[in-house]
This record gives sequence, C-alpha cells and structure tokens, in this order.
Amino acid sequence: MINKDATQAKAQFVHRLFSSIANHYDFMNSLLSLNQDNYWRNCLLQQIPLKSTDQILDICCGTGKMTVKIAHCLEYGGKVVGLDFCEPMLAKAAEGIKSHPNREMIELISGDALALPFPDNTFNHVVTAFGLRNLPNITEPLLEMYRVVKPGGTVTSVELSKPSQPGLKQIYFLYFDKIAPLLGKIKVGRDGFYNWLPESLKEYPDQHEVSNLFKQLRFQNVSCKELTGGIATIHSGIK
Repeated sequence: MINKDATQAKAQFVHRLFSSIANHYDFMNSLLSLNQDNYWRNCLLQQIPLKSTDQILDICCGTGKMTVKIAHCLEYGGKVVGLDFCEPMLAKAAEGIKSHPNREMIELISGDALALPFPDNTFNHVVTAFGLRNLPNITEPLLEMYRVVKPGGTVTSVELSKPSQPGLKQIYFLYFDKIAPLLGKIKVGRDGFYNWLPESLKEYPDQHEVSNLFKQLRFQNVSCKELTGGIATIHSGIK
C-alpha cells in the first residue's frame, strides 16, 4: 500500500531540490554522464514508433531536453506536451524553446505525474527521461501514463539503472557516492542533489523489477534495453 504522507514528503523534497539546481541541471548532467545523457535520450527517441503528426506527452520533462528532441521529429498537426511540477525547471524549458523552429508544436504544462491533467486515451505515445526515479513511487505514474495513452500507443522510459556488467556496478556507485557530490559542490556550490542521486539510484527497482511492473500493469510487448553496460535502461510497453 502506498503511504500518502511519505509520498507527499518526498514530492516536496524533490520539488525543493530541483528548484534549487534548475539553472545548473543541464550542465551538471552532461558533465557527470560524460554527455551520455544526450545519447541515452537519442536512444529513447529511436525506440518510439513516432509519426510526424502524433500527439506526444513527455512527463517529468524538466528543462525540456527530451521535449525538444521530439519536436524536431514533428510537422504540422503533431504536438508534444512537456509536463513537470517544478516551475523553475519549466522556466528553463520555456527559454530553450523560444528559438525552436517547431516551437508552435510544443506546449509546456505545470502538472503532477501522479495525477495527469488529461482525459483517457489522449496521446499516441507517452515518454519520460530520467523522471521515474525521482517520483515518490513509480506505480502511480505508470498507471497514469497507461490511462492517457491511446490503445496501441507506447509508454517508454529511459532511466539510470544498476549496471549489469561485472565490476562496473562497484565503480558506478563509487563514482556517484564520492565523486558526484564533490563535483556538485565545486561547480554548483552545493551537493544536495548529488547526494540524492546515489540514494535514489539504490532505492530504484532494478531492470527486471521494472519490466515485471510494466507487465503487472497490463502493458503488452514489454521490452527492456540496457545502455552503456546497464548504466541506463529503456523500458517500453504497448497499451
């Protein structure tokens, strides 16, 4: 059973955390991942059977990096909606789309991934990039994503995960436990987010558990694709 008090407390903590680092988020993500975060988003985009006139929802869109990538694939009639509950992150996303050639096909909305403000069967595809791990739980948002995607549409997530290659897991957690907080403090002047990063990674279900959850929630043709030795993983399912 989901603890509502714990859910609310985590949501408030994450909101404060991301609000405080919005101006540095993209820079530090690229630095810490050696720019692999951009590659992982491209892999997610390639996973979606996207048509240029589709209606796409990007939840936990943050500064809009994934939203913008999707918009590049659209033409007249297509639309991508970026949703996030952190206003400073959305403000950065709004800055980023001002000069985008397809900016009229992008809509940014402040909203809760656990209670999406859309009717059932609204979108052709729903995606999230590095969002699920920061939510109070992943069952509720996946249920909401299932609800708002059209029958036959896909729900796809790319998220940091626990490496599967021998030896890499130890190096991975050493890096995020020790080096990431230090870099955060040097570059940003604070280490709260980068202390949260290893904690959230350890708490997040492994690849097999996430795949099983997709199946339990009635997704069909569930797929799991590890990237960079399992440092990130794409999960996808069809409604």
